[in-house]
Amino acid sequence: MFKTVEAEDTEVTSSGPPFVLETSNSSAVPSQRPSKKRRRNDDEPVQQTAQPVKVSTYKPPPSGPYPIDTPKQNHVRFTPVQIEAIASGTQPGLTVIVGPPGTGKTDVATQIINNIYHNFPSQRTLLIAHSNQALNQLFQKIMGLDIDGRHLLRLGQGEGDLETGESFSKYGRVESFLDNRAYLLAEVDRLAANFGAPGAHGSSCETAGYFDSVYVQTAWSKFWDVANDRDSTPDDIIQSFPFHHYFQNTPQPLFSPDLSKDTVMEIIKGCESHIIRLFTSLEDIRPFEILRSNKDKTNYLMIKEARIIAMTTTHAAMRRQGIADLGFHYDNVIMEEAAQITEIENFIPLAMQKSKDGKLPLQRVVLCGDHLQNSPIIQNMAFRQFANLEQSLFLRLVRLGVPTISLDQQGRARPSIAELYKWRYPNLKNLPNVLSDPEYLQSNAGFKYEYQFIDVPDYKGTGESQPTPHFFQNLGEAEYAVAIYQYMRLLGYPASKISILSTYAGQRALIRDVLSHRCAGNRLFGLPRIVTTVDKYQGEQNDYIILSLTRTLQPGYLRDVRRLTVALSRARLGLYILGRRSVFQSSPELLQAFDLPLQRPERLVLTTGETFPAQRSLNDEVEGTEMASVEHLGQYVFEMTQAKVEMLKRGATVLPPKDTNVDIAEDEDVDQEGGEIVAEEPEEMDEII
Repeated sequence: MFKTVEAEDTEVTSSGPPFVLETSNSSAVPSQRPSKKRRRNDDEPVQQTAQPVKVSTYKPPPSGPYPIDTPKQNHVRFTPVQIEAIASGTQPGLTVIVGPPGTGKTDVATQIINNIYHNFPSQRTLLIAHSNQALNQLFQKIMGLDIDGRHLLRLGQGEGDLETGESFSKYGRVESFLDNRAYLLAEVDRLAANFGAPGAHGSSCETAGYFDSVYVQTAWSKFWDVANDRDSTPDDIIQSFPFHHYFQNTPQPLFSPDLSKDTVMEIIKGCESHIIRLFTSLEDIRPFEILRSNKDKTNYLMIKEARIIAMTTTHAAMRRQGIADLGFHYDNVIMEEAAQITEIENFIPLAMQKSKDGKLPLQRVVLCGDHLQNSPIIQNMAFRQFANLEQSLFLRLVRLGVPTISLDQQGRARPSIAELYKWRYPNLKNLPNVLSDPEYLQSNAGFKYEYQFIDVPDYKGTGESQPTPHFFQNLGEAEYAVAIYQYMRLLGYPASKISILSTYAGQRALIRDVLSHRCAGNRLFGLPRIVTTVDKYQGEQNDYIILSLTRTLQPGYLRDVRRLTVALSRARLGLYILGRRSVFQSSPELLQAFDLPLQRPERLVLTTGETFPAQRSLNDEVEGTEMASVEHLGQYVFEMTQAKVEMLKRGATVLPPKDTNVDIAEDEDVDQEGGEIVAEEPEEMDEII
């Protein structure tokens, strides 16, 4: 059997995707003329059938005449492998998605959630992540899609860190429902004025429901009798439309002259959709009018109204029994950062609902992660090394040969920076944007190289130090990191595009102290976007990363290449590593990771006469000035600062705007390192509510 493609109309070739494929009844087609010579046992020739496939462009249903009716769209253009992952995640069963750095794991998970939300309106989805940071990042991307906010719920204290104008906690959602109620009931009063209907129809959701059944649905029924008449003209349909008065406040007039009948019908269907959504929303709000206590309202919201519920693994473990006793149920589980979740924590979210007739209604489990980055953090040495609890369920499934979908194109970093960790991902390619966008083709202003491993010798005779056990610090690297940051700010780099990472919490605290002493309160410098540890920055990115490796006697826990992979893959445009070269180049585990950086000069190489953004191409040859030591760089920055101050006094320049998008006052936990393994307390432990 073969298929022929037929365009449903002549304009299909000029229309864009998505397309609708429709098959019709097959018709017999004569086979090729048989040979006259046929053997006795040969079968009679079989006629081949052609199955026509009609192709048409999909047109979404009309949404309504107001701007708020326009559905949000996902403008991410997915790769073929990402599309395969989205299709697999939308289908029932287990989906394991392996995503190297910058390949769009979160975007894929977001689109899977969006597909399930629209294709299966009766199903509920549970979102799980190891950290509040990863969960909030996923949740904020979901909010940018065409998903009604009343169906979203974020449990746990991490909800306060969401960068949104409204609250998505249980109590915040209830308040949002009640606030939205007043607006919707006012719209019902406008509809009542449209019909001239006496009475307080907008006094409650109950009266609004009666008004809908008595007035609105009756008016629509009479209208569609006229509109569906074959003899009716566009003018007849417009005149019989019963909601002219209600829709008189639309940004554009509903009906312009000389509209075709199909166009008029499409506009009216959009108006009908708008009114249906109005009364559907009021019907969802009605239980919150009836329920009196806040506890009953929040419980109803969680077990009935919310369709996408997000929480961390820690919150799920603490509240599992209480949530299950409420009758909480869900059909899908999507786990972000699955490779950082222990096996026990993986099974807890799967057991947060009670079975029905001995069966669980769970239909889909989607695991997104990267087993080549950080693993679960196990603080007990015996459990970690002898019980192998450091292995996640995600890694176990990969090792057992469960089919996985590996994303293969990164769109985060310059190709040259991606080469630093590409040895861990042999099949990793670059998306077209990192090969063609101007920001990836231009150099970093003031720097000769886009990445460099800078050797930091002992500062004042001291390398690494331990003020308290396992609290590693390195004053020379801290001063060097802050000096590079000050230099970048003097050239015009935005503070929000710079992050400073350290491999130990002790070094993070020291860098913050130096920043507070040298930069805080000074508009010339300000504070960087974030100062944190490598472990806590997994899943995040920034344009420019200053990385302090801290150790000067031995590599420490960076012998675990997974952590080093995280450290090298956070930067988009510039990566400047501070460390003791002799220590890290002598470690056989790290030879491949540091092969490219070690080929460049060991001293920081700066260029003069440039300001941000640079006009120089990345491949242009330019003379550079080497900084002999941290003292040399500090003196250079001091002289630049003095020159900048003189220019300000003369009015030749202005102070940079105050940047409030910083996160310097992050969590204040410290290292509790046992041996060579960092055992930072997971940030979700503060979620007890």
